[in-house]
Amino acid sequence: MRELREIEPLGAGQVRCGGKILLNFSGNDYLGLSQHPAVIDRARAYLDRYGAGAGASRLVTGTLDIHEQLEADFAAFLNREAALLFNTGFQANSTLLPTLFDRSSLILCDRLVHNSLLQGIRASKAKFIRYRHNDLGHLEQCLNQSLNQKSNQNLHQTDKPYNRIGIVTETLFSMDGDRADVGALVDLAQRYNAWLYLDDAHGVGVWGAQGQGLAALYPEVDVTIVTLGKAFGSFGAIVGCSQHLKNYWINTCPGLIYTTALPPATIGAIQGALDLMPHLDSERIYLHEQAANLHHTLQGLGYTTSAEPSHILPIRLQSPAQALALAQALEDQEILATAIRSPTVPPGSDRVRLTLSSVHPPAHYQALTQALAKVIPIIHIAPCPNNA
Repeated sequence: MRELREIEPLGAGQVRCGGKILLNFSGNDYLGLSQHPAVIDRARAYLDRYGAGAGASRLVTGTLDIHEQLEADFAAFLNREAALLFNTGFQANSTLLPTLFDRSSLILCDRLVHNSLLQGIRASKAKFIRYRHNDLGHLEQCLNQSLNQKSNQNLHQTDKPYNRIGIVTETLFSMDGDRADVGALVDLAQRYNAWLYLDDAHGVGVWGAQGQGLAALYPEVDVTIVTLGKAFGSFGAIVGCSQHLKNYWINTCPGLIYTTALPPATIGAIQGALDLMPHLDSERIYLHEQAANLHHTLQGLGYTTSAEPSHILPIRLQSPAQALALAQALEDQEILATAIRSPTVPPGSDRVRLTLSSVHPPAHYQALTQALAKVIPIIHIAPCPNNA
């Protein structure tokens, strides 16, 4: 059984947990902006000026000038015509997708997409196929088979096989840290006249020019989802899209219509982080360097990890028992690295996921590598599935 653990953030990549001070290699605060003075000051200023809450949903009286300004600034940052705020990434994905697709649609999604995307796909009632992870050859094969099969069933009909086709995936995968080939996805979507819906939650802030993410270079991407509780250090989500789609969702998306707007202090924190984002190249360079070093270390120690370095580095194991044992062993060495188990990940792919932050000084990364070297016997002696 999973349990909630109380964490006290101490800044500089450290937390207090269970009475101990630990180096936090499990959070998503990739640039340390949750503790940045400019972000906190902007949140405080908006709180003082506008009060504690927005007071209503966006379509009633909850749209303040700061909401609209933030959306305009994000549209420019993401190289999109428009942007629309949501309260969480889960809420956005699970309620946007059913407005775009229905039981007459076809959706193809990567097998390892986030649960919020699956919830939205299932709610749409569209036919959906999960193609092999990052295998665009398999994606195209699935497209061809589905379209040919549907066309053969409708030989005497002039209607298109599906009213809409969608390709849904993440740009940088939250559990594996590997990246999708966005350019190839764009080409495929255009060839098959498909909508391309990309969740860039873990890419924006860390990757791309000025932290714009992995989708910003491609104006052909129809929908880009950005969550604001990761590299932006705050809370909420924003969708990059066309003005036409924004207008449509304002009138149709229940996740926007039937919820209170984000509070002013949160808007202030997001705006403060967005203003800083173009000026954090040195932090991003440092983070990528540490990711590359740690990836090399993991491989040298014999751990099974991702094929390429990123700020998310999984240590893949064979059972929940191994993942829990390794996480506990690292905690005994004052490292917080949480075990991720089925059903969050597929059975047999349990792991300890290391997530990195630019606020960790070199000494913290050195402590992490020393701990990893010390505890590696754990993955060989902990029970595997047959005797767990």
